[in-house]
Amino acid sequence: MSVLLAIGTGKGLFLARSEDDRKSWELSGPHHPMTGVYGVGIDTRRATPRLLAGVTSSHFGPSVAVSDDLGVSWQEPDHAPLAFPEDTEKALVRVWQFAPGAASEPDVVYAGTEPQALFRSTDGGATYEMVRGLWDHPHREHWGAGFGGPAIHTVLPHPTDPQSMVVAMSTGGVYRTSDGGATWAPSNTGIKAYYMPDKYPEYGQCVHKVARDAGNPDRFYAQVHHGVYRSDDGGSTWQSIADGLPSDFGFPIVAHPRRGDVVYNFPLAADSRRHPVDERCRVFRSEDAGKTWQPLSDGLPSGPFYPSVLRDAMSADNADTVGLYFGTRSGEVYASRDEGDSWSLVASHLPDVLSVRAAVV
Repeated sequence: MSVLLAIGTGKGLFLARSEDDRKSWELSGPHHPMTGVYGVGIDTRRATPRLLAGVTSSHFGPSVAVSDDLGVSWQEPDHAPLAFPEDTEKALVRVWQFAPGAASEPDVVYAGTEPQALFRSTDGGATYEMVRGLWDHPHREHWGAGFGGPAIHTVLPHPTDPQSMVVAMSTGGVYRTSDGGATWAPSNTGIKAYYMPDKYPEYGQCVHKVARDAGNPDRFYAQVHHGVYRSDDGGSTWQSIADGLPSDFGFPIVAHPRRGDVVYNFPLAADSRRHPVDERCRVFRSEDAGKTWQPLSDGLPSGPFYPSVLRDAMSADNADTVGLYFGTRSGEVYASRDEGDSWSLVASHLPDVLSVRAAVV
């Protein structure tokens, strides 16, 4: 089995390859050196997986690079593959998220961007058009910028219904569509925004990440700014599942890609103390949809540990026995080949890790 691990950093993209069931890794890179790679995608729906990288250069600006040979070569068009229409009077800052569409639409890829917008590609991610229904939403002028920027960082197409999708942003909250993006409804009921005058507003929550349950497509998990939640009704309402975690603050939340009710979290002490609780490096797993949580630390550093893990710097692969991965702001990347029970170091001394994606290739 061959597994590819894509690691987006503040100074380029690194690729790690394992041919022995994730026991050892061969690292290459940086690809696109000295660019910020916030968004990485591995689209496995085609015969040869397609890699997508949102690259941001301080000299040349943002773009999207595509590889159809697992990173040996990259294509980056002369024209901007993703650009804001002139009438918006906005310019692309960076791509935060790539999401392949439903299986019935093998050439559709979505991209979430900064500023907060959603784009759709019908040619596998080579070119994109804005989803105007979300851009024209009356709430948009009120959406703010989280600490990382005003971005749509979560894009979750429904696995079987191409008309249905959920997106999340900082700051603005969760929105969903059931008509292919023509109209969107805020979906934040029950999510607390303790820093706002109305603690439970219709929109405006600083959502950090949302994941869809593998067994129930209408069940979602959310990590927000001081809150961990679950929705069992497609995002209509949310309830807290933070009990059992050492903190309700953090950035990533990852659902197991095949087992329903299984979800992973990396808690931090607080927004004012962005390091692991008690300086202990631990991933937490729930196997009952957030009712209870178990710390996982076998193979992780045992001493004081201060780096944080960003919203897209934790993910799972699609192997028979699922692998889990996370990267830190101090440039370490860890992998588990047994669904989180044990961990090993893949790479160290990398630049600030911004995004991690993995897949069997």
